[in-house]
Amino acid sequence: MKPPSRRLNLSPSPSPTPRRAAAPLAALALTLLATACTASGAPTAALGARPAPGGTLTYATDREPTCLDPHVAGDMPQAYVAQQYLESLVALDERGKAEPWLATSWDIAKDGRTYTFHLRRDVRFTDGTRFDAAAVKANFEHMVDPDTQSGTAGGYLAPYRKTEVVDAFTARVHLDRPYSPFLNMLAQAFLGMESPKALKRGKEANCAAPVGTGPFIVKEWNRQSDVVLVRNPRYNSPPPYARHTGPAHVAKVVWRFIPEPATRFAAVQSGQVDVIDALPPEDQASAERDSRLKVVTRDRPGNPTNLALNTSRAPFDDLRVRKAFLHSADVANGLKSVFFGQYRRAGGPLSYVTPHYTDAHENAWPYDPKKSNALLDQAGWGHRDGDGYRTKRGERLSADVLLKSDISPNQLALMEQIQATAKDVGFQLRLLRLDAATVNTRYLAGKYDLRDGYWNTNTPDVLHTVFGSEYAVKNGIHSNAAYVKDPALDRLFREAQATTDADKQRELYGEAQKSLSAGAYQLTLYPQTTRLAAHRASARGASLEPALSLPYLYDAWVNAR
Repeated sequence: MKPPSRRLNLSPSPSPTPRRAAAPLAALALTLLATACTASGAPTAALGARPAPGGTLTYATDREPTCLDPHVAGDMPQAYVAQQYLESLVALDERGKAEPWLATSWDIAKDGRTYTFHLRRDVRFTDGTRFDAAAVKANFEHMVDPDTQSGTAGGYLAPYRKTEVVDAFTARVHLDRPYSPFLNMLAQAFLGMESPKALKRGKEANCAAPVGTGPFIVKEWNRQSDVVLVRNPRYNSPPPYARHTGPAHVAKVVWRFIPEPATRFAAVQSGQVDVIDALPPEDQASAERDSRLKVVTRDRPGNPTNLALNTSRAPFDDLRVRKAFLHSADVANGLKSVFFGQYRRAGGPLSYVTPHYTDAHENAWPYDPKKSNALLDQAGWGHRDGDGYRTKRGERLSADVLLKSDISPNQLALMEQIQATAKDVGFQLRLLRLDAATVNTRYLAGKYDLRDGYWNTNTPDVLHTVFGSEYAVKNGIHSNAAYVKDPALDRLFREAQATTDADKQRELYGEAQKSLSAGAYQLTLYPQTTRLAAHRASARGASLEPALSLPYLYDAWVNAR
């Protein structure tokens, strides 16, 4: 057993999980009630904490994926569930170092443009197809194919040129430039390997039931209800962070969708479900006091939850207006009131658990209505209309905030507080709650002023993904929601990608954070967080994988109650 300092251990103690900065990408091989600790802190076996084969584990989450194939689009609900049935070429250890998984080893060319992967020879997809170099080639080509519409996997593979099948179990991947984050990206569920035979079925079939090599198989997706996963009886390829070998302990996982926070929390309290994620912040304190439950929270690396300011059109094409808007938002007090103090403020473009994060710019944009008013006066918005909003040449200072209709109540309340403090300085924010399809259409076309979002990834190169000029695409898939186009930033990103020297990367990504903060491109709010609650009487052995701190159920088991 690894030392408790290297993981969040869900032992029977009901005390809250401490909210402190952890080592970047530290593995959370947390065990839901599988261990206890003595007074000295040494782990001991908890009563009855032995894997029990069989049974059904019920897991409840708030958001339903739009597609179960994480190659398509690429949102976190897809990665959550895909982690149970797809596997990656590499895994990350608790220090963020790449380790073998479906690839047993790899060679990197001196110029950093070619990666040769040597693959396991004993793995098959659950439809019987052999996992081999041809499968790796088919997957990468699927991810970068424009018809796949992959905003995440395809974006991570922007430097991809081709895959060469050297022999049956050797795949050589060619990139168009050095790309040091490549292995970290490959460890994510978004780039999980799928059966080439299944991929040929087409997008609709793959969205409904992707075929992987993982410990579970997608049996059925009951829309707006659940996804049913069944155990893969021939599973033989667990990642290095797994705690056992062979097939999964549980025979079935029912992955339920319960969007209403109070209902979801009540379900785990009563034992109707074994584990929930997206634990409502208003219920966290009571959950930690509840002897039936165990809670764990973990902030995730990447670009934190934010409002991106669309700099390609008015009013946010003016830096003074962007700065004024950031100074108008009382985010810290908003988080305290609507998230009950459970979320920390993110003041910069990187979540604090991301490698090479610097806190030098965390407080660059404090709530300061006096500065906000002065900046708007300088920008020519000196007059106010009868409703108190600023005007210039007869036009009101206003902006549309693009929100999905299923936004959480807490998130919506935070948006309303930001709207209220913006009005105090004469800025009209219109909160547009639209269906997902409409939001996506407007986003792709760039028809918005502010867009809420985040980007979870395990490398500081997320800054390139979110702010690189090549990702600022009009009328198409793009991850640069602010439409930042800065050649100096692009040079920093390319230099950071081209080096494996950690000190040099820290310097370059530090400069990028400074520049991005000065540009006022995002109103950063709070880090994305994995928030789990487990029912003590049943759920054991579930863990968080190291790459993105996603729930991982291969080692989980259930006890009858």
